[in-house]
Amino acid sequence: MRKHIVMVGCSAPSHVYPSLALIRELVERGHRVSYVVGEPLAGLVEPTGAEVVAHPTIFPLGETAWPEDPAEAMRVFLDEAIAIHPQLTSRFDEDRPDLLLYDIGGLGAPLLGERYGVPAVQLSPSLVAWDGYEEDMAEVLGPLRSSPSGMDYNRAYTQWLKENGIIAEGWDWIAHPAQVLSLIPRAMQPNAERVPSSVRFVGPCLDPLRLADRSWTPPADGKPVLLVSFGTAFTDQLDVYRACVTAFADSGWHVVLSVGKHVSAEDLGPLPDSFEAHESVPQLAVLETASAFITHAGMGSCTESLWFGVPTVAIPQAVDQFGNAALLDSLGVGRHLPAAEVTASSLREAVDAVSSAPEVAARLAALKAESRANGGVSTAADAVESFLK
Repeated sequence: MRKHIVMVGCSAPSHVYPSLALIRELVERGHRVSYVVGEPLAGLVEPTGAEVVAHPTIFPLGETAWPEDPAEAMRVFLDEAIAIHPQLTSRFDEDRPDLLLYDIGGLGAPLLGERYGVPAVQLSPSLVAWDGYEEDMAEVLGPLRSSPSGMDYNRAYTQWLKENGIIAEGWDWIAHPAQVLSLIPRAMQPNAERVPSSVRFVGPCLDPLRLADRSWTPPADGKPVLLVSFGTAFTDQLDVYRACVTAFADSGWHVVLSVGKHVSAEDLGPLPDSFEAHESVPQLAVLETASAFITHAGMGSCTESLWFGVPTVAIPQAVDQFGNAALLDSLGVGRHLPAAEVTASSLREAVDAVSSAPEVAARLAALKAESRANGGVSTAADAVESFLK
């Protein structure tokens, strides 16, 4: 039966990509999907067939930097949610949804669920809280929540909830959503055995269109491929790219550099024949061939590396990337290389180590199979439809 599903996203590409294949699948199953997203990212959503509900955004995009203070960064998500909420209530009061889906940054969706008496299901592209999370993370959460910016965040969030008829503290409300579909490999979830039953692991939902992208061609000489990419927001890594040129020139590797908009060909200088540099690459196509991956350890890149069974050298830059890098290291499928320790020799040693060890290959094969067995797009769509019943 055709239903109206509203997806409340947020205006960050790394938050939009993980849900796109699921949204397309729901549309193809005959549901009407309205996707709420910031105007600059409407073009990412349109090919899914969903109706885009675009809004102005205050998110730092392009070269604009995010606040360094964690609570101030979280406040960006909150302020945008508060700003667009009247637009959403005006729109959906007259066109009520049967179900709400939302990204972890789509903070207004649970309020709409309460308003309309329908389920609100979080699509989490990152780790979720486990039983005992607050106690285990007290050394991090305590200073964050008690800082001036953290207390201001909680006051603003709590007041917004109250204005919408919900009596709860902001920190408590955001930490324990009622229903969650986790879009990451179970292996990337810390303390997975302690995750509550309200969370269902449906696994990565890699976009079939991205999987089918063949705009990149593997090298004809058969050299092993090394991908170097820091995602979309942390590409200003000229020192790392130059260290890669020094480390892997005449090394037997074919190196693919995805350098973003911050670095030009002139910045890099002449490259060896075994190198190619692009503003962006079809990452899934490259990973399908790659033998190693130098990454910032964003959750999307971690997920994709496990999906294709590619060992990583992780150089985290911010937020959850440090935990992701440590987890890949502890899983035995990668090496955590702190940014301060990056040199040509340390890069070469780390890549050689993870790409040549039989135990790493064996562990990757097991996690690749596990990641794909989590489910994927069809399983996630079935789970969404179960909430409609």
